[in-house]
Amino acid sequence: MGEKVLMKGNEAVAEAAIRAGCRLYFAYPITPQNELVEYMSRMMPKIKGTFIQAESEVAAANMVYGAAACGKRVLTSSSSPGISLKMEGISYMAGAQLPAVIVNVQRGGPGLGDIQPAQGDYFQATKGGGHGDYQMIVLAPSSVQEFADMASEAFDIADKYRNPVMILADGMLAQMMEPVQFKPYKTDEEMEALGKQHFSWCIHQNVDGPERHHHEINSLEIDPKVLEKHVLKLGEKYDAIKINETRHEAYNINPDNEMVCVAFGTAARIVKSAIDVLNGEGRNIGLIRPITVWPYPYEVIAKAIGEKVKNVNVFELNLGQMLEDVKLAVCGKVPVNFMGKVGGVVFTPDEVLEDIRKYI
Repeated sequence: MGEKVLMKGNEAVAEAAIRAGCRLYFAYPITPQNELVEYMSRMMPKIKGTFIQAESEVAAANMVYGAAACGKRVLTSSSSPGISLKMEGISYMAGAQLPAVIVNVQRGGPGLGDIQPAQGDYFQATKGGGHGDYQMIVLAPSSVQEFADMASEAFDIADKYRNPVMILADGMLAQMMEPVQFKPYKTDEEMEALGKQHFSWCIHQNVDGPERHHHEINSLEIDPKVLEKHVLKLGEKYDAIKINETRHEAYNINPDNEMVCVAFGTAARIVKSAIDVLNGEGRNIGLIRPITVWPYPYEVIAKAIGEKVKNVNVFELNLGQMLEDVKLAVCGKVPVNFMGKVGGVVFTPDEVLEDIRKYI
């Protein structure tokens, strides 16, 4: 790891993706993620990569499909309504088992909404915004450092499972500046190894001899029996992902907690500040921050409900989307309360404090 650099979130995730071996980037501008597009437009030509500003988000998603089918590390990014347009392509990628990374810098919605931070795309990301039985692995960063780290991690996870991975950020994280420490650039040898690991399945030029291949990348199966077998195979993969990739942060979780709070992304940082104040006053409140919002850490939340926990409080920048998963995890053991802000409005630590005090 090198020295720390002060960078905006959008630029940090772009730089980290480049260092992780991304050499293909396709996107269409939309606020508040445009600095990511601008950074890639400057940097890709310098590293013999390819940047294309597509004619639409739909086109960008299908360019990603093509590049991923050739075994390349490929990235696209957008913000809420733009991601909606990409969802058909993302479903196709999941069906064709193609590794790709998608960054969603969430903004206020529905519709065009506004350009302020929000977390209203949780359902879209975790419950399948596209069609059919499929899942994306969804990572939710809460700092610029974590945003950058997840860029590298997302490519590795996508390759491991041959599945799209989404980094679910928001306008606040994308626009804020924080110190970041980057991993080193992939060496030429490492880049060559990345290409070889996809050789057994990706599209490439046929060669003579025992390594002669002809690969088709396809998400269409006309025979229902064949499609059933394929979807069941995908389901087995998703079950393995649930076992291997579920991640969370437990903050002051202990048997004496009187309340457990749950929040993800930048909202969790605000909640953590409020918890610090209350714990300084002699209370005992913990926080669980899902790092993967799919797969979701249901068991972690369930185990955190000790004998002294009287309430679980959920905080989101939406009308209560992750709330449904928290309720599933709690399974009626204690009341689950909710506080949300929408439209690009972000709650303050004082507002969180006031809300928590109602229940302790």
